[in-house]
Amino acid sequence: MTLTPDVEVPHFIKYMGSKKKIIDFVVNAINEVHTGGPICDLFAGSSVLSGVLRNQSQVISNDIQEYSSVLAKAYLTNYQWSMHPNLIDDVVQRARSRVEEFLAANPQLQFDYNREFTVEEFVALEESQRSLIHHDFSQFEYHLFTKYYSGTYWSFDQCVWIDAFRSVAEEYRETPFYNAILASLMFAMSYNSQSTGHYAQYRDATNDSSMADIHIYRRKEIEPYFSRKMDELINTLHENRHPFEVYSLDYLDCLEMIPERTVVYADPPYAFVHYSRFYHAIETLVRYDYPDVRYKGRYRTDRHQSPFCIRTQVEDAFRQMFQKIRDKRSNLVLSYSNTGMIELDQLENLAIATFGRNYSVEVQTIEYLHSTMGRKEDKSRNVEEAVVIAKLL
Repeated sequence: MTLTPDVEVPHFIKYMGSKKKIIDFVVNAINEVHTGGPICDLFAGSSVLSGVLRNQSQVISNDIQEYSSVLAKAYLTNYQWSMHPNLIDDVVQRARSRVEEFLAANPQLQFDYNREFTVEEFVALEESQRSLIHHDFSQFEYHLFTKYYSGTYWSFDQCVWIDAFRSVAEEYRETPFYNAILASLMFAMSYNSQSTGHYAQYRDATNDSSMADIHIYRRKEIEPYFSRKMDELINTLHENRHPFEVYSLDYLDCLEMIPERTVVYADPPYAFVHYSRFYHAIETLVRYDYPDVRYKGRYRTDRHQSPFCIRTQVEDAFRQMFQKIRDKRSNLVLSYSNTGMIELDQLENLAIATFGRNYSVEVQTIEYLHSTMGRKEDKSRNVEEAVVIAKLL
């Protein structure tokens, strides 16, 4: 069966390095080595490939970040929405009740953005919310975002709603709808956040222009974005007849588990920046473990560091991956670019040497305008996107 990329895939988060815009290029490369067995998305990230392959192939989705597993399951679940015809209304009503209860218990915490501000007044309002990280909310089990993130990426009111939805989601953990609820909440968080699309740092109001832009996001509401995305899922994701597995493992541990003759699609990080710096907030949403946080960005102190982002480790990381795939007698489609931590020619030669004479190795390239997710001096750049295809002869 030839896989098609022409599939309606709901969008959940703003994601650096997403392959959604070049999914045809990726799927066509997978078709060259796919013989009907499972396809393993080894570094799934936003899990868009799972969205494309649902109901077309058996999928094994893996990423060491746990938020990725939620997105993959949201895409791959075999939904019977008729089991819960009032799902959106029920979830929203439960969340609203918890918001009302929380606000009634904390009447002194009121942060009004529905007025005009000077820059100084706006900064003071933001800082008063950030100080809530020192406030005791322990009478409520679900208060992590209100405590940690008020006045940062989201306002106090937005954080109260995030905590409320997260609390309600937990009640659906044993149902097919749990991951759809969390994924829809991630979408609402992404499009209510005043940052540039990721969570590396929140923006400060330094002048009238930046204040006005942040002010737009502060007056947005979580609930309408959540409801709209849930409605989209109900209308687009239905039956999935194919089995799937989803893991949150180190890439080498995942490769130990795959069956022989799997097609491995690998899209590791290209640059020195660690993805855990950009998506720590949604990782915390999923784990909801009240972690130790540091620095302005309020990063988790236990965030993952990838060897593919460390120049002294990247070559060996690739070599070990190639060896594992070779030992499983599996095929590889590897996404990389000419802006990566290792040169494409070097990567191709490493693949040829490691896979050996029982494999053919081919490199295909395409020109691609890559988003840098908000860098002022470099909002997008032309890159040569490549796939390295290693096929067992």
